[in-house]
Amino acid sequence: MKRKDRVLIGTRGSKLAMWQAEWVKSKLEKLYPDLIFDIVKIKTTGDKILDVPLAKIGGKGLFVKEIEEALLRQDVDIAVHSMKDVPTDFLEGLHLAAICEREDPSDSLVLPKNIIVKRTNKDIIFDLPQGARIGTSSLRRSCQLLNLRPDFRIEQLRGNLDTRLRKLDEGQYDAIVVATAGLKRLGLENRITEVIPFDLSLPAIGQGAIGIECRVDDEFINDIIKPLNHLNTSICVRSERAFLKRLEGGCQVPIAAHATLNSDLSILYVAGLVGDLKGERMIKHDISGNPEKPEKAGIELAEKILEAGAKEILDEIYGRVN
Repeated sequence: MKRKDRVLIGTRGSKLAMWQAEWVKSKLEKLYPDLIFDIVKIKTTGDKILDVPLAKIGGKGLFVKEIEEALLRQDVDIAVHSMKDVPTDFLEGLHLAAICEREDPSDSLVLPKNIIVKRTNKDIIFDLPQGARIGTSSLRRSCQLLNLRPDFRIEQLRGNLDTRLRKLDEGQYDAIVVATAGLKRLGLENRITEVIPFDLSLPAIGQGAIGIECRVDDEFINDIIKPLNHLNTSICVRSERAFLKRLEGGCQVPIAAHATLNSDLSILYVAGLVGDLKGERMIKHDISGNPEKPEKAGIELAEKILEAGAKEILDEIYGRVN
């Protein structure tokens, strides 16, 4: 095993990505005080193209491709990703070495500063004005929002979290929907108007979890990363990713999944959905499975959803003809 004295951590340069990389770096420094860990910022395709909806850019790995290429060139030793950005297939020679403990995977509704909505319903989302302008770049979120409130005007929202909040406060949107985890990690929890329940907005696959990718054959790096793998999170995220992979899902399709374990870790619960782009049709299902076989549970859930009508939705979106 070839030992390294200096380990390079590749990441995107956004505030949230840097927070995640710094978090991983601090954990590794505590475990290995004799090693030097440095962060290398890498700009990805998703960071470069900010004026086009992600679904229209096409392709997979918009926020990881350039970092993976740096790994293969050995310009970096470790890649730190938001798990929701990581494709289900890896470039040859790379793999996911660890999935860190998950933060809150939910979505949050955020209103402009100093705006107070008079609550009449259990969930504030139903008290927003008719035709409210909702900012999100996620087809998954827009599908579920429109399913709840067909009157909403969904408007594209790209950029880092600070940019999104600034645009909201400038009055460009009546509300935005973002990941709860990002707000919490950046100390912006006070901006959360309401955490949206899972039955109203099922999260993206892997949302809230941090993944660490490296080269398969780098034994030293694989060994030092192992302690950062969180078993319960890994079980849940692996199940969600198996669900996504079976559906052959990409950023052009509204797909969501969320897996949890019961209190004694003996049962794995997985909920998933596939919807159309207008939120008119949404196929939701959930199953329970064996935590020792998380991928099997994810695949079984995908099969059930496909049988219930998701295949027709996917065929329409992808333009497939029987």
